[in-house]
Amino acid sequence: MSTGLIIAIVVIVLILIALLVLLPRMRAKSQERKAQKELESRRDRVATENREAASTRSSEAEKAEQQAVVAQHEAKAQRAEAEKLEAEAQMHERGMADDQLIEDHERDRFSGVAGTGSADGETRDDGVRDDTRDDGTVRDDERPAARQAGDGTTDDASRSDYEQGRVDERETERR
Repeated sequence: MSTGLIIAIVVIVLILIALLVLLPRMRAKSQERKAQKELESRRDRVATENREAASTRSSEAEKAEQQAVVAQHEAKAQRAEAEKLEAEAQMHERGMADDQLIEDHERDRFSGVAGTGSADGETRDDGVRDDTRDDGTVRDDERPAARQAGDGTTDDASRSDYEQGRVDERETERR
Protein backbone atom coordinates (compact mmCIF):
# COMPACT_ATOMS: atom_id res chain seq x y z
CA MET A 1 0.00 0.00 0.00
CA SER A 2 1.16 3.24 -0.73
CA THR A 3 1.84 5.94 1.77
CA GLY A 4 -0.73 8.20 0.26
CA LEU A 5 -3.44 5.66 0.75
CA ILE A 6 -2.46 5.11 4.37
CA ILE A 7 -2.49 8.83 5.03
CA ALA A 8 -5.92 9.11 3.39
CA ILE A 9 -7.27 6.26 5.52
CA VAL A 10 -5.84 7.83 8.70
CA VAL A 11 -7.36 11.21 7.80
CA ILE A 12 -10.73 9.63 7.09
CA VAL A 13 -10.59 7.71 10.40
CA LEU A 14 -9.69 10.91 12.26
CA ILE A 15 -12.55 12.75 10.60
CA LEU A 16 -14.96 9.95 11.55
CA ILE A 17 -13.71 9.98 15.16
CA ALA A 18 -14.06 13.76 15.25
CA LEU A 19 -17.59 13.49 13.86
CA LEU A 20 -18.47 10.86 16.45
CA VAL A 21 -17.17 13.09 19.21
CA LEU A 22 -18.61 16.34 17.88
CA LEU A 23 -21.96 14.98 16.70
CA PRO A 24 -23.44 14.57 20.22
CA ARG A 25 -22.29 18.08 21.11
CA MET A 26 -23.87 19.46 17.95
CA ARG A 27 -27.11 17.61 18.75
CA ALA A 28 -27.05 18.97 22.31
CA LYS A 29 -26.50 22.50 21.01
CA SER A 30 -29.32 22.04 18.51
CA GLN A 31 -31.67 20.76 21.22
CA GLU A 32 -30.63 23.64 23.47
CA ARG A 33 -31.45 26.19 20.75
CA LYS A 34 -34.75 24.43 20.07
CA ALA A 35 -35.63 24.45 23.80
CA GLN A 36 -34.65 28.12 24.04
CA LYS A 37 -36.91 29.00 21.09
CA GLU A 38 -39.78 27.02 22.65
CA LEU A 39 -39.25 28.76 26.00
CA GLU A 40 -39.25 32.18 24.33
CA SER A 41 -42.42 31.23 22.50
CA ARG A 42 -44.06 30.19 25.79
CA ARG A 43 -42.89 33.41 27.47
CA ASP A 44 -44.40 35.50 24.68
CA ARG A 45 -47.66 33.56 24.80
CA VAL A 46 -47.97 33.86 28.60
CA ALA A 47 -47.02 37.56 28.51
CA THR A 48 -49.71 38.17 25.88
CA GLU A 49 -52.30 36.26 27.92
CA ASN A 50 -51.36 38.20 31.06
CA ARG A 51 -51.62 41.52 29.21
CA GLU A 52 -55.04 40.57 27.88
CA ALA A 53 -56.17 39.50 31.35
CA ALA A 54 -54.80 42.73 32.83
CA SER A 55 -56.65 44.76 30.22
CA THR A 56 -59.88 42.87 30.93
CA ARG A 57 -59.50 43.30 34.68
CA SER A 58 -58.70 46.97 34.24
CA SER A 59 -61.88 47.42 32.21
CA GLU A 60 -63.87 45.53 34.84
CA ALA A 61 -62.32 47.69 37.58
CA GLU A 62 -63.29 50.87 35.72
CA LYS A 63 -66.81 49.54 35.28
CA ALA A 64 -66.99 48.67 38.99
CA GLU A 65 -65.74 52.14 39.89
CA GLN A 66 -68.44 53.71 37.70
CA GLN A 67 -71.05 51.49 39.31
CA ALA A 68 -69.74 52.55 42.72
CA VAL A 69 -70.09 56.21 41.74
CA VAL A 70 -73.65 55.56 40.54
CA ALA A 71 -74.42 53.66 43.75
CA GLN A 72 -72.98 56.52 45.79
CA HIS A 73 -75.18 59.01 43.95
CA GLU A 74 -78.19 56.76 44.47
CA ALA A 75 -77.34 56.51 48.16
CA LYS A 76 -77.12 60.30 48.40
CA ALA A 77 -80.46 60.62 46.63
CA GLN A 78 -82.04 58.08 48.98
CA ARG A 79 -80.50 59.86 51.98
CA ALA A 80 -81.92 63.17 50.73
CA GLU A 81 -85.34 61.54 50.21
CA ALA A 82 -85.18 60.10 53.73
CA GLU A 83 -84.29 63.51 55.15
CA LYS A 84 -87.14 65.07 53.19
CA LEU A 85 -89.59 62.47 54.51
CA GLU A 86 -88.26 62.98 58.05
CA ALA A 87 -88.77 66.74 57.71
CA GLU A 88 -92.29 66.15 56.42
CA ALA A 89 -92.96 63.80 59.34
CA GLN A 90 -91.80 66.47 61.78
CA MET A 91 -94.01 69.03 60.06
CA HIS A 92 -96.98 66.70 60.37
CA GLU A 93 -96.16 66.00 64.04
CA ARG A 94 -96.11 69.73 64.77
CA GLY A 95 -99.29 70.32 62.82
CA MET A 96 -97.52 72.51 60.27
CA ALA A 97 -98.70 70.48 57.29
CA ASP A 98 -102.35 70.01 58.17
CA ASP A 99 -103.28 71.80 54.95
CA GLN A 100 -101.94 68.76 53.07
CA LEU A 101 -104.19 66.43 55.05
CA ILE A 102 -107.38 68.44 54.74
CA GLU A 103 -109.16 68.87 51.43
CA ASP A 104 -110.81 72.16 50.50
CA HIS A 105 -114.34 70.99 51.23
CA GLU A 106 -113.26 69.91 54.76
CA ARG A 107 -111.57 73.16 55.84
CA ASP A 108 -114.56 74.43 57.81
CA ARG A 109 -114.88 71.14 59.72
CA PHE A 110 -111.22 71.20 60.86
CA SER A 111 -110.80 74.96 61.24
CA GLY A 112 -110.67 74.88 65.04
CA VAL A 113 -108.29 71.97 65.43
CA ALA A 114 -106.00 72.15 62.40
CA GLY A 115 -102.87 74.26 62.22
CA THR A 116 -104.32 76.26 59.30
CA GLY A 117 -106.67 79.22 59.39
CA SER A 118 -109.79 79.31 57.31
CA ALA A 119 -110.43 83.05 57.14
CA ASP A 120 -108.20 85.56 55.34
CA GLY A 121 -105.26 86.63 57.47
CA GLU A 122 -106.33 84.52 60.41
CA THR A 123 -103.63 83.40 62.84
CA ARG A 124 -103.04 79.67 63.14
CA ASP A 125 -102.69 77.69 66.35
CA ASP A 126 -98.89 78.03 66.26
CA GLY A 127 -99.07 81.84 66.20
CA VAL A 128 -98.05 82.30 62.55
CA ARG A 129 -100.23 84.47 60.38
CA ASP A 130 -101.78 82.53 57.49
CA ASP A 131 -101.04 84.48 54.30
CA THR A 132 -102.60 81.97 51.90
CA ARG A 133 -105.89 82.37 50.13
CA ASP A 134 -108.46 79.61 49.83
CA ASP A 135 -107.10 78.81 46.35
CA GLY A 136 -103.62 78.16 47.84
CA THR A 137 -101.90 81.31 46.53
CA VAL A 138 -99.90 83.55 48.84
CA ARG A 139 -100.99 87.13 49.42
CA ASP A 140 -97.74 89.10 48.99
CA ASP A 141 -99.50 92.43 49.43
CA GLU A 142 -100.71 91.47 52.91
CA ARG A 143 -97.38 90.24 54.30
CA PRO A 144 -95.85 92.37 57.03
CA ALA A 145 -93.23 94.79 55.71
CA ALA A 146 -90.53 93.40 58.01
CA ARG A 147 -90.82 89.98 56.33
CA GLN A 148 -90.95 91.24 52.75
CA ALA A 149 -87.86 92.44 50.91
CA GLY A 150 -87.99 95.29 48.42
CA ASP A 151 -88.13 92.97 45.42
CA GLY A 152 -91.20 91.09 46.66
CA THR A 153 -89.34 88.09 48.03
CA THR A 154 -89.32 87.22 51.69
CA ASP A 155 -86.28 87.91 53.81
CA ASP A 156 -84.65 84.61 54.89
CA ALA A 157 -83.69 85.96 58.33
CA SER A 158 -87.28 86.78 59.32
CA ARG A 159 -89.01 83.61 58.08
CA SER A 160 -90.73 81.39 60.57
CA ASP A 161 -89.72 77.74 60.81
CA TYR A 162 -92.87 76.80 58.92
CA GLU A 163 -92.20 79.20 56.06
CA GLN A 164 -88.56 78.11 55.84
CA GLY A 165 -89.69 74.48 55.77
CA ARG A 166 -92.06 75.21 52.91
CA VAL A 167 -89.29 77.00 50.96
CA ASP A 168 -86.90 74.10 51.59
CA GLU A 169 -89.58 71.64 50.53
CA ARG A 170 -90.18 73.51 47.26
CA GLU A 171 -86.43 73.62 46.53
CA THR A 172 -86.14 69.89 47.18
CA GLU A 173 -89.06 69.15 44.87
CA ARG A 174 -87.47 71.26 42.10
CA ARG A 175 -84.27 69.20 42.30
